[in-house]
Amino acid sequence: MYDFDGTHLTPDAAGTGSPILMLPTGQALVETFSVEVYNPKGKYQAAWAPTVTKYPHSVNRGTTYKISGKQFNGLSQAAAFGDEFETATNYPLVRITNTASGHVFYAKTHDHSTMGVATGNTIVSTNFDVPADMDTGASTLEVVANGIPSKKVSLTVN
Repeated sequence: MYDFDGTHLTPDAAGTGSPILMLPTGQALVETFSVEVYNPKGKYQAAWAPTVTKYPHSVNRGTTYKISGKQFNGLSQAAAFGDEFETATNYPLVRITNTASGHVFYAKTHDHSTMGVATGNTIVSTNFDVPADMDTGASTLEVVANGIPSKKVSLTVN
């Protein structure tokens, strides 16, 4: 295993393994002799994070909304190893956290304007479905790509 800081690959004492899936927490599931959670050392660069530029400030449960911004598809497709480990994560995840309860909800995303990676300053968009059973009230929303979150924006869930 190696950690990449944007310039250097640094060997990690975690050993070897095949990446299975990048998680929205920035961790990765890795297959060694079993499936383990890999916690990378270091932190991503702020420039790698998605940026939310346009979003609804109030949403209703069970309804679809459009969100726009930059880098929603990350900088790469993430893990690929031969032909047996194709686990692309170049799609935006929308994570909504209720401020009062701390409960985290993931909204289904669909109809992305692009699946291209490293889109730079190009404005991209996706639609997201607010879960019908999520907590109502003050919340934060962030877009996650390749395990890297955008800055949180505030919204109200009705």
